[in-house]
Amino acid sequence: MNRFPKNNKLCGQIRIAALFKEGKRFVSWPLRVTYMPTEGDTQVLIWAPKSLFKRAVKRNRLRRLMREAFRLNQDSLKPDNDSIKQNFLIAFNYMDKEEQSYSIIEKAVKKAMAKIKKER
Repeated sequence: MNRFPKNNKLCGQIRIAALFKEGKRFVSWPLRVTYMPTEGDTQVLIWAPKSLFKRAVKRNRLRRLMREAFRLNQDSLKPDNDSIKQNFLIAFNYMDKEEQSYSIIEKAVKKAMAKIKKER
């Protein structure tokens, strides 16, 4: 079952600051992805900047699309064998100046999660 409960949401200034300070970055257009391995559950921060989208309606829609794409594809991050139990802190930052469709965002999220899993 694909859910996005509270324990999958990255909260707390200390953990977020550590992610952006120590994490690895790459671009999966239109997203910038920052990630780092962690103990505990995989947690995600989803972000659409106010500097690019002045209207909250647009920012909320983009966050909703990114969250849905992650929720539906989060099983791809699970390891193939059960001996490896590595989880990640992940930040998805929307970078494009224009709104993209769900299919483009979903492709970017899938590509990002495949790259994260490969570097495990």
